[in-house]
Amino acid sequence: MRILFASTEGSGHFNPLTPFIDACARRGDEILVVVPPKLEATVAARGYPARIGAEPPAAEVAAIWERFPTVSRDEAAVLVGRDLFGRLCTAAMLPAVEEACREWKPDLVLHEPCEYASAVAAGRLGIPQAQVAISAAEIEGSVIGMVAPVLAPYGDQIVERLRLAPYLTRFPASLDPSPFAETRRFREAVEPRRAPLPDWWGGSDAPLVYVTFGTVAGGLPGGAAAVRAALEAVAGLPVRVLATVGRGVDVSTIGAVPANTRIEAWVPQGDVLGTAAAVVCHGGSGTTFGTLAAGVPLVVVPFFADQPANARLVDAAGAGLVVTPSGGPEDTMGRIGPDDPPRIRAAVESVLADPAYRTAAERLATEMSTLPTIDELLTTLTAELAARQR
Repeated sequence: MRILFASTEGSGHFNPLTPFIDACARRGDEILVVVPPKLEATVAARGYPARIGAEPPAAEVAAIWERFPTVSRDEAAVLVGRDLFGRLCTAAMLPAVEEACREWKPDLVLHEPCEYASAVAAGRLGIPQAQVAISAAEIEGSVIGMVAPVLAPYGDQIVERLRLAPYLTRFPASLDPSPFAETRRFREAVEPRRAPLPDWWGGSDAPLVYVTFGTVAGGLPGGAAAVRAALEAVAGLPVRVLATVGRGVDVSTIGAVPANTRIEAWVPQGDVLGTAAAVVCHGGSGTTFGTLAAGVPLVVVPFFADQPANARLVDAAGAGLVVTPSGGPEDTMGRIGPDDPPRIRAAVESVLADPAYRTAAERLATEMSTLPTIDELLTTLTAELAARQR
């Protein structure tokens, strides 16, 4: 079977597709990846056959990010979801995706939910499509309605096809009810622990607290302040702390580092979660659900995008605590204030002291572990599509 994959830029968007690309390669399927220029090096490093699309006009993208920190969260969601991904990225990527679909003739298009050009091309050419979730289903379902006005010029059935296409998600039903008509859940393998962490703490066996605000948030305005607040919160606690800040962040901007803390640009998540007692993060989907899949409780300090919604899911499941930054829920970046480190500290202490949080996280991990593997899901999905085509 020929399967075309499509993504917008950013590791958080592309990474959920990679287990499917790898699974298809193992199955012997022919694969083709269509991505914007900023993902060209990532795709090349993995050895995937690829076609590279275009980027939206730089000035229009810059104007969106210039407004982003100054508007409410609802307005920010419209700026990024509708104007950037729905309007600008779709227009930029559509020629390359449509050309690939016409020339290469895939049997299936698999895209992440913010990549609409491939959905447009698949709809025009009658190619079956499915989307691989990034965030919680309720968020991605609502975004489709938001982008409907800018997708309308491409055809009046685009939005309906998105809602009816198979929606593939690694999130468990108890945590993430889905509005999509055909939701397929799968088990993504927990990232294996490749090696023990170096002994950065002089032989201490204190509980390990992992602090990470992702590869994007750490480099945005307020990102360094969030890391500083989290490190201030855990300074002096009887714990070991590992903080990762992303390769694009200058560690010198973080300031003084507590004695119990090690700062790294990046560490494989599997190496950390195998021994972590708790994770302090911003609520990005990759970190949040990777942590839950490992059965580790969280303290979530959400800033923007899907992070507040993910934080609510964690809180409702009893798998962690949420500390809303003192900038308040209407502040796009949820800016960290001077009162926040004590609140984060109290949340970390509670999560470590009360075993109920880990029990809830382990319950979700168990539920996730019973779902079909990606290979099993692909076997079922492609067989059904082949039957429908016959």
